[in-house]
Amino acid sequence: MVMGKYSRVDGRKPSIYCCTITVVVFVALCLVGAWMLMSSSVPVQDSNPLSQGNVNGVKQVAGENISKQFEDSPGDLLEDARKEDSNAVDSQSDSQSDVHDDQNVTEKESESTAEDNQDENRDEKTESKNVIEENQDEKTVTEEEPKTRTENNKDGKTEDRESNSGDGESTAEAGETQAQGKEANKSDQTESEGSSGENKSKSDDGEKNPDSGENAIENNQEGATGNNVDSQENDQTSIEILPAGTQSELLNETNTQNVAWSTQVVESQNEKIPQQSSISKNQHGHGWKLCNVTAGPAYVPCLDNWYVIRRLPSTKHYEHRERHCPQEAPTCLVPIPEGYRRSVKWPKSREKIWFYNVPNTKLAEVKGHQNWVKVTGEYLTFPGGGTQFKHGALHYIDFIQDSHPDIAWGKRSRVILDVGCGVASFGGYLLEKDVIAMSFAPKDEHEAQVQFALERGIPAMLAVMGTKRLPFPSSVFDLVHCARCRVPWHIEGGKLLLELNRVLRPGGYFIWSATPVYRNRPEDVGIWKAMSKLTKSMCWDLVVIKRDTLNGVGAAIYRKPTSNDCYNNRPQNEPPLCKGSDDPNAAWNVLLEACMHEVPVDVSVRGSRWPEQWPKRLEKPPYWLNSQVGVYGKAAPEDFAADYKHWKNVVSRSYLNGTGINWTSVRNIMDMRAVYGGLAAALKDLKVWVMNIVPIDFADTLPIIYERGLVGMYHDWCESFNTYPRTYDLLHADHLFSSLKKRCNLVAVIAEVDRILRPEGKLIVRDNVEIIGEIESLAKSLKWEIRMIYSKDKEGLLCVHKTMWRPTEFETITSAIIQA
Repeated sequence: MVMGKYSRVDGRKPSIYCCTITVVVFVALCLVGAWMLMSSSVPVQDSNPLSQGNVNGVKQVAGENISKQFEDSPGDLLEDARKEDSNAVDSQSDSQSDVHDDQNVTEKESESTAEDNQDENRDEKTESKNVIEENQDEKTVTEEEPKTRTENNKDGKTEDRESNSGDGESTAEAGETQAQGKEANKSDQTESEGSSGENKSKSDDGEKNPDSGENAIENNQEGATGNNVDSQENDQTSIEILPAGTQSELLNETNTQNVAWSTQVVESQNEKIPQQSSISKNQHGHGWKLCNVTAGPAYVPCLDNWYVIRRLPSTKHYEHRERHCPQEAPTCLVPIPEGYRRSVKWPKSREKIWFYNVPNTKLAEVKGHQNWVKVTGEYLTFPGGGTQFKHGALHYIDFIQDSHPDIAWGKRSRVILDVGCGVASFGGYLLEKDVIAMSFAPKDEHEAQVQFALERGIPAMLAVMGTKRLPFPSSVFDLVHCARCRVPWHIEGGKLLLELNRVLRPGGYFIWSATPVYRNRPEDVGIWKAMSKLTKSMCWDLVVIKRDTLNGVGAAIYRKPTSNDCYNNRPQNEPPLCKGSDDPNAAWNVLLEACMHEVPVDVSVRGSRWPEQWPKRLEKPPYWLNSQVGVYGKAAPEDFAADYKHWKNVVSRSYLNGTGINWTSVRNIMDMRAVYGGLAAALKDLKVWVMNIVPIDFADTLPIIYERGLVGMYHDWCESFNTYPRTYDLLHADHLFSSLKKRCNLVAVIAEVDRILRPEGKLIVRDNVEIIGEIESLAKSLKWEIRMIYSKDKEGLLCVHKTMWRPTEFETITSAIIQA
């Protein structure tokens, strides 16, 4: 019983007689209340199965009670969580009602004794309420309520609220588990309090940041994120985090992919030598430091390796803009710019971003007159212009469509490549036409152009047309666009234009909007003649040359052939056809060659037919999958359909409601291991875009992703990714880290995840319980918030929230320092 909780200040002095009566009544009521509590109470079973056991330092769901829960409802893995939510709401309602009553304490002695007698019950409810912190913007649901935390419990104690486990058991073992949970909660509370003051950030409209200073929570409070718990119970008959039954097959690949599916490691001859794992057993104690590098908050490890760049024998082919990864991947953290704020939400971000998030003015000074970007107070604003479309991208987009209607934006032309994209306004406004553009530009003197694009919420990446192939498979882009992209297409046998020919789909279009098309200066005339000769020898058909009178520019539109007839009838074999042994899909660290691959003509081969129009192509298995076995061992079309169904279930039943993510704050998503692109397809109705990554040592399914009308690229996660820091809102890793641990430093991989994620961004990991435990430990060492952790049958799910925390010590990366 809590004493001294309320005090009286009325100054009255009761008589000795009244005091004696009061004491007697008080003692009697206390004895009656204690007897009632002892006779009616039920031992509270701790609902955190992760605290019951620790195998190899990894928390697991391994208990008889939990197993019975899943047996009761094998297809509805969050049934118990929903019940717990209902109880939590009832508990909150009761607790709030009691607190309201406490505020109306009267001065009558008899009422005083009755209220004192109720304090014990009220205190339990109040403590339960303290455990359930309201998340104003996001909500978190978890079955096992791991590590309940609290901010308001002043005495440092946290009691687990009762959970409706559904099995009706109340054993001494449950009581022991509850005690263990209390100790874990107290420890977690101490950690959270130590970092709560460092997680604050302002939103774009000045609203309070709901994530700042909050601790990890396991259950929703009524009204969180505007959703009603009761309506969720009615609308969601099952919520799935990890699939049960036959769907669980999708969690574990068979060995089929090693036989039927090639990988980029096999296809590409110059694959990087795998790094040896140097994972620390005690990762929770990892001492993080800030990277001391010349690039500062814009550090990209594989593009800022000045030790290698200074020693390049030549930069003639933009070798200094290509990837040169350090021998050891960095394990330090990139600083956050002073004044950084939560990114402006889409679609407002297309027009403006916070200046201090990307504090660069050079591009505004150089390109402001072309309406690229302007500095407007505390914002950088984007009028939607470009070098070739000063009067806005939308007019330019319509101009292209009018020039050749067969382009059919958003229907026939769905996935395009924008070379030398600038701030990606072209791709940003194409989104209105249901077109997704993979925009790229190098990290060069046009500082931060790709960072501007990503901060705006527009798909973009860092890359250069240099000496190596782009990280895409062959014949995947419906259209390639170059508007004054400053690429010398005509030199050295057309090697760079031939690379575009490789990635352009047969029958696809190349749009070239540059001065040689519409100006008569001697230099432009010479380039036009060289380009005309080259494109003719490549059998590209010059469809139309059109002039845009408003912008004073012009564009030439070419079309790639759909057969080999022209190739075979050329008077000269220049440029030559590639050797039969040259795999057009090999794209990871493969040097460019001045040759062309034959067009596939077999109707069962990819590239021989145009994909279905959008959005049909998203859901229909590609025609060329019929003769293959899928990644998960089934016939490929069946595999494809099962994968899509699986991710639709996961997204609708779990990710959208059960991970505590406010999806209105999510725009840029990266699926670090995409397989068929099922996650991206399942998210198609949200205002997000997904960068689908196919790791080089996994089945090469990237052509399928592009066939569906989605975008992505190859990557080796033992190296840093070609993007600026703080450019993605959510990273998703499905059974990736367990594979990477075999050949990479997992600490370096998590440091890279931290570099890519925006502050307040989310990481979702699906993997085995051992890996889940390791990632959880590393996340805690980074002061990230554990929003949800769940495991069953040695498979786990983890959702963590990145905070604004940065260490104070520095680590100098000598290879990333520009020497004076």
